[in-house]
Formats: sequence, structure tokens, C-alpha cells
Amino acid sequence: MSQHPEEPEHVDGVGEAALVAISDPGEVGRAEHTKGDRAIVHISNVFAWFFPVLMVAICAQVVLRGAGNNQAWLDDAQWWIYGAAVLIGIGYAVTTNSHVRVDIFYDGFPAPKQRKIDIFALAWLFLPFIILCWDVTLDYALTSIAAREGSDSPNGLHGLYLLKTFMNLSFVFIAAAIWFAYVRMLGQITRPLWWKKLLFAFPAVAFAVNLVIYYGALGLVLLASEEGTTARQATRHWFFDTFAIGPEEMKFTVAAGLAATVVIIALAYALRDKRAEG
Repeated sequence: MSQHPEEPEHVDGVGEAALVAISDPGEVGRAEHTKGDRAIVHISNVFAWFFPVLMVAICAQVVLRGAGNNQAWLDDAQWWIYGAAVLIGIGYAVTTNSHVRVDIFYDGFPAPKQRKIDIFALAWLFLPFIILCWDVTLDYALTSIAAREGSDSPNGLHGLYLLKTFMNLSFVFIAAAIWFAYVRMLGQITRPLWWKKLLFAFPAVAFAVNLVIYYGALGLVLLASEEGTTARQATRHWFFDTFAIGPEEMKFTVAAGLAATVVIIALAYALRDKRAEG
């Protein structure tokens, strides 16, 4: 006798899974989540409490402003709270797949094709962009820390450098969420051995390796330079120059990053566990 899977329970005509997806997206597909995915969800759930705090801050400021007792620090606090919660929320949305999807064809594709689209979008498009965001905001945060940047208002929150530092670190959190989701989805179509993880995310991996080489070289040049040498002066070293490839040019750091990435993937392939592929 053939057995049929149990139909999902319905409450008032709405599937239980649909209710869970609306009330707590973090529980959707929990059985497939890795420890990394669950860590992202748990951290995000803590930051989710920032939103009711934000509502209290907004309402309090409205009342105080109406009473002629405006508080500049509350205005700053609203942006701080909102910015922190939204940035962490991006990682949560990636992990739970609860972000807005604009691909109208996606739902009609079979599951394997959906996973391939997800892998391409996460590892080839979104992750490199997030790594770029981290790189761009690193100097933004360090400059703010050095200046001990504060609010434009005398009565505002004067630790603005803390928010800018958090923003930079939040991109690390988002990148981790993307990587965990990518590996989980890769595991649904093939065994996620390390060489496959690195190869199928080649643009993001190459970008990350390039940044490691760039900042590592920058640090070595600064250490070997005279005291007082700035980072801008250090980048005049030949290793940060470009070289010609036919009619095009490429930076030495980029070439080194690409070469190192290929070597890393080759080593991961050579050291793979062949039993795991069987």
C-alpha cells in the first residue's frame, strides 16, 4: 500500500507553515540550518528587540517636542537604533530567505534550479558586494575612531565613531550569514567539500583573498618604512602599481589575489577526502 505524506495542518484555511513563516521566519527550514545559520538567527532575534525600543524613542521624542522640550540625543538614538537593527536584519533575511524577491519566474522553477540561482546570487553577486561595503567603510570607521567623532548637536550622542565601527563590523556579520546560507544551499545539490565551496564562490573568495594580500602588504610596507609614513605614502610601493596585459592593465595585488585563490582551491582539491565524494 502506498503511503501519502501527511497534509499540512490548516488553521482557518491557512497552512501552518505559512503562519510560521509570517510569525517567525527563523523557524522555517530549521532542520536544514547549520550551526552558523542558527547563530545568525539567535543574534538577529536579540537585535529584533531594538524595534520596540525604537518605537518608544520615537513616541517619546514626539511628546517631548510637542511640549517644547526637544531632546537632540533622542534624534540621534533613533538613527543609531534603526541603523543597527536594519543592518543585522539583512543577515537574518538572508538566512531565513525572507527578503523581497523580484524574480517573478523563480517560484515556477524546480528546486535544483532554484538552488543554483540562489548560489549564483549569493556567492557571485551579493557576497562580493558586501565585501566591498566592508572594505569601503573600514577607513570610514577608522577615521571616525581617530577623530573621536561625535554628534553635530552639542546635546547629541557623541560616540558616533561607535556606530560607524558597528556598521563596518555588521558587514562581517552579513557576509557570514551569506556564506552559511550559500554552503547550506550548495549542500542541497552536491557534497559541499571545501574545494567546491571555494570554487563555486570564486569571485567572492578571490576578492577576499585580494584584500588579505593588499592589507597584509600595506602593513609590511608600513612596518619597513620610516616612522611617520602614512598609508597613502605606503601605497606608492611598486607592489601597489599596475602592469600591462596587452592593452589592459592590472594591479599586482589583484594578480596576486587571483593566483593565490587558484592555488588555495587547487590545494583544497588535492587534500580533499575522496571518501566524502563517494
